[in-house]
Amino acid sequence: MATPLIWSLLPLLPLGLVAGLLSGLLGIGGGLIFSPLLLLLGLTPHQALATSTLAIVPTTLGGTIAHGRSGKLTWSGGVAIAGGAALSAGLFSHLGQGLAGWQLLSLQAALYALLTGLVKPRSQLAPVREREPHPLALALVGALAGVAAGLLGVGGGLVMVPVMVAGLGMPVHGAIRYSTVAVLASSCSASLAFLADGRANPLVALVLGGTAAVAAQWSASRLERVREERLVWMLRAITLVLAVDSGRRAVGLWFEAQGITLQKPGSSS
Repeated sequence: MATPLIWSLLPLLPLGLVAGLLSGLLGIGGGLIFSPLLLLLGLTPHQALATSTLAIVPTTLGGTIAHGRSGKLTWSGGVAIAGGAALSAGLFSHLGQGLAGWQLLSLQAALYALLTGLVKPRSQLAPVREREPHPLALALVGALAGVAAGLLGVGGGLVMVPVMVAGLGMPVHGAIRYSTVAVLASSCSASLAFLADGRANPLVALVLGGTAAVAAQWSASRLERVREERLVWMLRAITLVLAVDSGRRAVGLWFEAQGITLQKPGSSS
């Protein structure tokens, strides 16, 4: 009985590795890969969101451990941004329920487009701060990411890294480290609720997150070897793709809400 189940979970392993590599390098949770995959596996959108969030916990834990060992994270900064993200994500987790699907996706597309232009290498920005930003500033960044996650379902890392780089003058590498810590905190906070109401699939989350955690720890430990310009290019590429995809789906939902049916190419009228 267990053999078919094991075989059905094997396709999750390589995708978990990819998600973990991106998480460790860019400070994101991996949900960008987890959620579409889980939908393809037949989970409902609510189940996919909950299971993806649960899988993000071990993923970002692996990256956080590696970043902590680097000696380039401070307790005050880590606690501040993690606390802001966790509290805000919990308070605003139902903020977007009053908006229609096309409205949410339109706002997502606008936010991703903004973030695409916001993140830049330090050569194009004001001089980078020599000192770490004040803990209150980091807490506010975490809270901002929590609001975006609650309203739009947007990954906190994609919000926090550009804001810390452009707004707080942090180097990209440092922003990625603190983003990883904050995403870990916010995903832990949300996962408790998802486990309590039974929406998450713990086995699938364990397979995905466990595999991703190994890859995240490996890539996070090698973060300093990646040039800042390359990290910025990767972040821009991801946010641009997401902006286009969210915009495309928003248009489709808007047409559906208006009762307009788009004819597929090649279909007869």
